[in-house]
Amino acid sequence: MKRMWNIFIKGLVKENPLLMLMIGLCSAVAVTTSVPNGIGMGLAMTFVIVFAEFVISLFRKLIPSDARIPIFIIVIAAFTTMVDLSMQAYFPALSKSMGVFIPLIVVNCIIMGRVEAFASKEKPLDAVVDALGMGIGYTWVLIGIAAIRELLGNGSLLAIRVLPESFQPILFFTLPPGGFMVFALFISFNLWLKRVIAARTELTSAREAA
Repeated sequence: MKRMWNIFIKGLVKENPLLMLMIGLCSAVAVTTSVPNGIGMGLAMTFVIVFAEFVISLFRKLIPSDARIPIFIIVIAAFTTMVDLSMQAYFPALSKSMGVFIPLIVVNCIIMGRVEAFASKEKPLDAVVDALGMGIGYTWVLIGIAAIRELLGNGSLLAIRVLPESFQPILFFTLPPGGFMVFALFISFNLWLKRVIAARTELTSAREAA
């Protein structure tokens, strides 16, 4: 159980795909102009990575090494298509607002990286736990960044006005430079938090040793 927890927790903070590995940034910046977009993209990516890792891990011993990349892409594309068509059918407004970025999940570096580095080498259950950690880690960062950008850029959250009418929206945060700036602040805070936790852990260990 502890081993599973360690696999899961890596994706949330320690190996967070956006804050630590810094992959998949372009699509993340593009979709985080509003909280619904962040939620939609996060859930879509989580669905794809969980099922792609599971399937590839399940058949990892049958996949020829020379053909692994095309096979990975086909599997990822199948689940991405399922998500894309489902969103078009049941959430057309959200699908339209996110545009091409849902189909582009196929080439998302996060999914391909985890499939190649983890799912193709580990057992299905481990792969699913890893995928959930990565997906949830990706989603919470998207939602956090989208909340700040929507709040400062539009004065709203989930399309509901929360700041007074006198507040003048800062349009900078609705543009890509504003998105990258918020990303930088999140990354800086995460690195600072890791240093604080490491320092406290070291101090606690030193006290226990004394």
